[in-house]
Amino acid sequence: MEHPRFSLNVLGSTPCHLHLFRVGSCVRRWRHFSEVKWKGKDLFDLVCRTLGLRETWFFGLQYTIKDTVAWLKMDKKVLDHDVPTEEPVTFHFLAKFYPENAEEELVQEITQHLFFLQVKKQILDEKIYCPPEASVLLASYAVQAKYGDYDPSVHQRGFLAQEELLPKRVINLYQMTPEMWEERITAWYAEHRGRARDEAEMEYLKIAQDLEMYGVNYFAIRNKKGTELLLGVDALGLHIYDPENRLSPKISFPWNEIRNISYSDKEFTIKPLDKKIDVFKFNSSKLRVNKLILQLCIGNHDLFMRRRKADSLEVQQMKAQAREEKARKQMERQRLAREKQMREEAERTRDELERRLLQLKEEATMANEALMRSEETADLLAEKAQITEEEAKLLAQKAAEAEQEMQRIKATAIRTEEEKRLMEQKVLEAEMLALKMAEESERRAKEADQLKQDLQEARESERRAKQKLLEITSKSSYTQPLNSGTTALPADSPSFSLLGESLSFDFKDTDMKRLSMEIEKEKVEYLEKSKHLQEQLNELKTEIEVLKLKERETALDLLHGEAAERGTGKHNTIKKLTLQSTKSRVAFFEEL
Repeated sequence: MEHPRFSLNVLGSTPCHLHLFRVGSCVRRWRHFSEVKWKGKDLFDLVCRTLGLRETWFFGLQYTIKDTVAWLKMDKKVLDHDVPTEEPVTFHFLAKFYPENAEEELVQEITQHLFFLQVKKQILDEKIYCPPEASVLLASYAVQAKYGDYDPSVHQRGFLAQEELLPKRVINLYQMTPEMWEERITAWYAEHRGRARDEAEMEYLKIAQDLEMYGVNYFAIRNKKGTELLLGVDALGLHIYDPENRLSPKISFPWNEIRNISYSDKEFTIKPLDKKIDVFKFNSSKLRVNKLILQLCIGNHDLFMRRRKADSLEVQQMKAQAREEKARKQMERQRLAREKQMREEAERTRDELERRLLQLKEEATMANEALMRSEETADLLAEKAQITEEEAKLLAQKAAEAEQEMQRIKATAIRTEEEKRLMEQKVLEAEMLALKMAEESERRAKEADQLKQDLQEARESERRAKQKLLEITSKSSYTQPLNSGTTALPADSPSFSLLGESLSFDFKDTDMKRLSMEIEKEKVEYLEKSKHLQEQLNELKTEIEVLKLKERETALDLLHGEAAERGTGKHNTIKKLTLQSTKSRVAFFEEL
């Protein structure tokens, strides 16, 4: 007999087409399935074991039949379900029920991760409405979860170009380029430094769980008067919506006000906890839809009541293990952060010393060059002084010869007036020449003295340059031991090597006290960050408001804008609706 083929898709990932029970082993599993006829629970447990998932009560295996969503029943044989006849049949492993508070209820890291993937996909597929400014913030946490801490040298402009981070509705609503969106996402991404992947994903869920459509399953119904309405089923209860407004319910019934839920054919009956109040009924479009509504109501009601009771032993053990694991990871992250900080400080010190050493080398080179120039200048001045001194001597000799010539001329008897006149003229010229020679000799002597003084100054400069070079050399030799010792860490600091670390962790009293103090500090920081975050959201909203294309706003955009102006949120709306009596709400539903 030829058995049908199935595929399994975990939270929107690419389907892996396999014969159903070849998932973890070989053909023997398929034969085993044929013999014992596995039930839905057998397949579901196999998937959970494969994923290492213990919080199984949130999840289920979903398939589609005739455009209607259905969930695999745990107590029914797989092949007895009304699955499509086309092959392969695809099952989607998805969250069927949502927590009221993700941070308190989701214990395992794998559970948090699966919810993060599913909620992120629903927001991007616009199954959950998310305002633009919140979309940017969620995108920044998604980037932190994927890429880790922001590093400008690694995460350069354009690194998010291929990422799908924002709903298309948000992108089309504004006149903004992909680069502009990336710039705003990166600005927030940089502020998430230090958050691990699980922490970033949890922050994503904490923001997403406050969105109006988070965790709500919508169904088209009619009341007794035939008015078309929407029924919303979620972790808090049943909500009645106008078909044109999925954000704000008109009526809400918490699970603690509902005693019994049943259906007959297409008619659904709700019995309030107060027996004095009449039941209220509505009709759905298909019998198959009624089955789905009942499944979701029973599951959500059970979880609602379970949350308000003491945790089971299994959940207590899981939470204890999760707390220990979280504390261990936090201490490990702190240890690594300290080591990283010490490494960075050592590297900065090393870089500073290398920069200083390079600077000293440059100064030494310049001093050497100045010294060489000083020596060359001193040699030139000495040579020039010697030449000037020789010239002065030569001029003095010439002046003496001129004086002798003048005396000889005076002693010579000139008999004629002409000779006398010529003689006088020659004497005058000789005197003038002698005078000039004397002046030049004096000038040369002064110049020689000046050159001697310059030579002395040059030798003094040479002496100072040699002294400075000696000082620089002594500094360089002094800084060498510092440079060689910068990479060494203190003896009592933690080792960078994982080989020397123990894999067991003993949480001493001092460690737990320190951890408690850090937790209190984190609470204060969280309140400050929340206030800062709201301010940032408002700033971003104001900043991009001028770029909004009003004509592209959807009905949900307009409804959300009106709710924001009124200052009403998801939880405030439901709380306000439930202040009315159950009887008045039932009557209001009947009259819609």
